[in-house]
Amino acid sequence: MPCFSTNKLIKMASPVSAVPSITRPLANFHPNIWGDHFLSYASHESMKIDNDVEERVEKLKQEVQRMMLVASADGPSHVLNLVDLIQRLGVSYHFENEITEALQQSFMDDSGTYDDELHNVALRFRLLRQQGFNVSCDVFNKFRDIEGKFNEKLKDDVEGMLSLYEAAYLRVHGEDILEEALAFTTTHLQSIASSDSHLSSRHVALVKRALKQPLRKGLSRLEARHYISIYEEDVSHDKTLLMFAKMDFNILQKLHQQELRRISEWWKNLNFTTKLPFIRDRVVEGYFWILGVYYEPQFSFARWFLTKVFSIASVIDDMYDAYGTLEELEVFTHAVERWDIKYIDQLPQYMKLVYKTLLNIYEEIERELIKQGRPILFHYVKKEMKRLVQAYLVEAKWLNKNYTPTVDEYMSNALLSCGYSLLTISVFVGMGDIATTEAFDWASKDPKILRAASMIGRLMDDIVSHEFEQKRGHVASAIECYMKQNDISEQEARVEFNKQIVDAWKDINEECLRPSNIPMPLLTRVINLACFVDYFYKDGDEYTHVGELMKSSITSILIDSVKIP
Repeated sequence: MPCFSTNKLIKMASPVSAVPSITRPLANFHPNIWGDHFLSYASHESMKIDNDVEERVEKLKQEVQRMMLVASADGPSHVLNLVDLIQRLGVSYHFENEITEALQQSFMDDSGTYDDELHNVALRFRLLRQQGFNVSCDVFNKFRDIEGKFNEKLKDDVEGMLSLYEAAYLRVHGEDILEEALAFTTTHLQSIASSDSHLSSRHVALVKRALKQPLRKGLSRLEARHYISIYEEDVSHDKTLLMFAKMDFNILQKLHQQELRRISEWWKNLNFTTKLPFIRDRVVEGYFWILGVYYEPQFSFARWFLTKVFSIASVIDDMYDAYGTLEELEVFTHAVERWDIKYIDQLPQYMKLVYKTLLNIYEEIERELIKQGRPILFHYVKKEMKRLVQAYLVEAKWLNKNYTPTVDEYMSNALLSCGYSLLTISVFVGMGDIATTEAFDWASKDPKILRAASMIGRLMDDIVSHEFEQKRGHVASAIECYMKQNDISEQEARVEFNKQIVDAWKDINEECLRPSNIPMPLLTRVINLACFVDYFYKDGDEYTHVGELMKSSITSILIDSVKIP
């Protein structure tokens, strides 16, 4: 989870299983905060969308398509601003072909016909970079003064400053002008956010949101929900586009509620929380995590089995970190490596349920791949789960020996135990034919973008949880390893890791630029995994210790609908 491997060993306690003589390292994870709320949603049949609503939404969609045609005729800046609106409002998945065509035309148009307004130049840069087009950052040179610094007059252009700020997050290594742009815009935007500005409440809200969560690191559903409210305050908003965004959000929400109801039923029937009380009961948060990877309606079944993979990986993580003895974990690892139900008899009673559930989930995935005519891909999925438990066992052995590994040793294993390789391969299963054998081969070899996303997840988790873990027994974190190896302070280690996280985002941006053998929709899922961690691990581990940010986010996406007059 962001790390599946949490390394949170809180206190020693007596076991809850049938071996009273064994003392185990139990973690007192707080219980599920949602109760049976998501089980209360009605059946699929009773939540079907009314025909009149479907017809209205379809008409609105056609109107938006016509808006794109008109914008294209009005000029390049018009169509780019409309694309930005459509993306921010969360409805871009309806217009992928139109958006791709518009951005392709924009990239090919290097005649300099775009106006010199900072907002339009920065917006074009960001939209093209997001799509993988390698547009040059030299386009921003025109906004620097004779000393090579950004012109101070720009600070009065709030819209332009916001656009330049967002564009800077698409920078790659060596783009000094974008480093300067980020520092310049951040300073002035922070001043706006902290002062009694003459700006409208809408502009202030946009500034504060951008400083908290840049678009590059945002989660589509959360950003859409937030922007719908902001866009509504704009007196010049387009009523058709706003209504379409609202209705589409609510329709998707009903689908997601139904999916979570089914997942909750599956989880409750397993009765893990009673039989395995040492685990984190986080199936709702797990589903929400997967929703951050892909929310579109065509990935409904993919979310179904990917949430199951996520949930069983979380259970196994807790079993390795917060309950099992080393001897038991070695037996379980051996059983997973053999991948055969006959090995279940070698396991302790509490592990049998976990092992059987694991094999059942993967049988479901195998059936889906057979249905797709791609059974050969199951090898990749199974291999990643084996690699994950092997990484967990390494950490368990380190803990057992009270061993602090070198930074290289730690990171080599941690980039596996964080679970990103497992999740990426599993995500690809749900992507259909676009995820070719070549794409699975690529992902299974730990490519640079996947290592970068894993690095972000592992380091952000270790930074926010190190102090908490120091008060209780735990496997050495990256912070502890780095402090010991380099004889430096905790603060110095944090500064270094924050630099590495910034560099990892540059790696991600670099790997998304064309030409690339991997389709952008697949790369986007890897980015989304990193975005979730960036959003929910800034100030703490919101998966393990569900806080107000996670609660309010889930409520806004999966409980509260958008109000429609």
